[in-house]
Amino acid sequence: MLAELITIGDEILIGQITDTNSVFMAQELNKIGVQVHQITSIQDDEKHILDALSEAEKRVDIVLVTGGLGPTKDDITKQTFCTYFNDSLIENKEVLIHIKDLFKKYTKHSLLPDNINQALVPSKARILKNSYGTAPGMWMEKNNTVFISMPGVPYEMKHLMKREVLPLIASKFNCPFIYHKTLLTFGMGESEIAKRIYVWEKQLPNTIKLAYLPSLGRVRLRLSSKGINEKEVKEGVDSLMKQLQNKLEDIAIGYEDETSIEERIAILLNQKKYTLSVTESCTGGALTEKITAKAGASTFFMGSTIPYGTKFKTKLLGVKKETILAHNVASYQVAEEMAIQSNILFETDFSVATTGIAGPTIGEAKDEVGTVYVAIASPRGVYSEKFNFGKPRERVIEKAVFKALELLLKEILKN
Repeated sequence: MLAELITIGDEILIGQITDTNSVFMAQELNKIGVQVHQITSIQDDEKHILDALSEAEKRVDIVLVTGGLGPTKDDITKQTFCTYFNDSLIENKEVLIHIKDLFKKYTKHSLLPDNINQALVPSKARILKNSYGTAPGMWMEKNNTVFISMPGVPYEMKHLMKREVLPLIASKFNCPFIYHKTLLTFGMGESEIAKRIYVWEKQLPNTIKLAYLPSLGRVRLRLSSKGINEKEVKEGVDSLMKQLQNKLEDIAIGYEDETSIEERIAILLNQKKYTLSVTESCTGGALTEKITAKAGASTFFMGSTIPYGTKFKTKLLGVKKETILAHNVASYQVAEEMAIQSNILFETDFSVATTGIAGPTIGEAKDEVGTVYVAIASPRGVYSEKFNFGKPRERVIEKAVFKALELLLKEILKN
């Protein structure tokens, strides 16, 4: 069962907003056995919409459209649907009552003609109630293809998808069960992993596919399968995933949607009753943000400092001036001293320190842009590593954060 997603709006095409709607729809459709074949973003223009609907009809069984259903004159999806389906707009009394109720409950403003016009819908459409907004969803069919139109406002679209669209699709189509399971790994590149599991991968059955999904600091390995028998599909994927995890035990963190490297660190620190602190220079708080993003971090995380200016590494944290003068502010020695002093300041068992040159200029440092030193202080002592993450600045910071988490996890596992 194939679907195409069409998002309408100039705001997407000029980069004013990010198309998060398509991500959500694709994930939810996949859960009920519908595979997204293509995602298309187009202008709020009649010809573009008509062309997109026509092309999609040739390719897929279900077309989901979001956007272009507002009350203003630049929102033309309903009128264009009428053109495509040779239909006309009629006033839907239930939708009008719903609009009036919303205005009565949530606004002091009077209904304007444009608001009332939102009750106009194609006469052939099956109306999908939008409890959270004034624009209803619409379900229409042509040449064995289903067309579903929904508002572009994310919370309205999500409500319609869960309450109306997904149940209707599931009841109309005999969809296969699609199952994915994704293993998170760290500290090893895609090519190295592929070489390591080459023989195992070659022996995978044709019904199960392996995908490599690399990103900064980690690689996700996804096994996918589909079939009519849900139990058989799940058992097949789960069995092979256990084999894969065993083969990559030293770099496996856990399964996506179940854990992350930050969560793995949190679990281990809590289990071992260890505490953690952080001191950041070049990463500017990004590492702390990662560690504290999940609720419950206060059980192990005691605090952090961001001595960004050189003098504050001494004044705030206690790094010796002689160390900075002798070795430079971005160095193994300063990173290690920062980590040690963080443990002293916060009375913690583990600490992580970052110092380096995120760019675009080198400031007081002597290394090239992209150089980062990461130090870990633990009950076993302190050590540091030097990296060059290149450019641009955002990439340097992101890679430094991931590498710091990776080194911290490895050190916790040793203790």
